[in-house]
Amino acid sequence: QVQLVESGGGLVQAGGSLSLSCVASGRTFGNYAMGWFRQPPGKEREFVAAISRGGQATFYADSVKGRFTISRDNAKNTAYMQMNTLKPEDTAVYYCAASQAYYSTPFRVSQYDYWGQGTQVTVSS
Repeated sequence: QVQLVESGGGLVQAGGSLSLSCVASGRTFGNYAMGWFRQPPGKEREFVAAISRGGQATFYADSVKGRFTISRDNAKNTAYMQMNTLKPEDTAVYYCAASQAYYSTPFRVSQYDYWGQGTQVTVSS
């Protein structure tokens, strides 16, 4: 069992930045690929970014490529997502997730085994 706790959400103006963190506990953090997903109001949860177990490989949704950066520190059991040049359409609840298995395209909700409780990000225009 892995417990995930996100932090760092908040209210920011368009063009601003936020940094999200996801702290894991319970199992060896380095054994899990990590992902960030988001769920805008009234919409389904969608993939944002993912990072491999060792951090060598990263993946991004087209909508955030060039603006968001995912990273991890296995010594601190923490995954991060730096979000720059935020837009109103980035408004959503952001979730981190952990996957035990390897996927060459880790973009689906069903590929992840553990989820955090979510943190709200609101971008005003």
